[in-house]
Amino acid sequence: MMLADTTLLNAVASPRRREILRLIWQSEVTAGDISRAMPDVTFGAVSLQLRALGQAGLIDVRLEGQQRYYRARREALAPVARMLESMWDDALWRLKLAAELEQSRRGPRPGPAAPRRLQKRRAGRRQ
Repeated sequence: MMLADTTLLNAVASPRRREILRLIWQSEVTAGDISRAMPDVTFGAVSLQLRALGQAGLIDVRLEGQQRYYRARREALAPVARMLESMWDDALWRLKLAAELEQSRRGPRPGPAAPRRLQKRRAGRRQ
C-alpha cells in the first residue's frame, strides 16, 4: 500500500469524517450547515475534522466573503476505492471457493440439529 493510500484510509477511518464526506458528496456546504447537520458535535470539532479532510486532500474549499464552502473531491478517493474493491473481490472469491468446496463434500453434513440431539442424549443419561 502506498503512503497516500494510508493517509486516505486514516482520514476516512473516523465516522465523523465519513459523515462529513457524505454531507458534502453531492454539493458545496458551509461549515455552519455541516455543524447543524451534526448536532452532537461542536463547531470546533467539525472544523478540526474539515481540516483533517483537507490535509488528506479529500475536500475542496471555496471562500466567498466570510463563508467557506466545502465539497468532497471524489477523484481523491479513487486509489482507496480501487484497493477496497480489490480486497472485496478477493474476499468474494474466497467465499465462492469455500461454498463450492462445501457443495462438493461427501458424507453427512453437520447441521444445527446435531448438537441439540447430543444434548438431549446426554441429558437423558443423567436422569
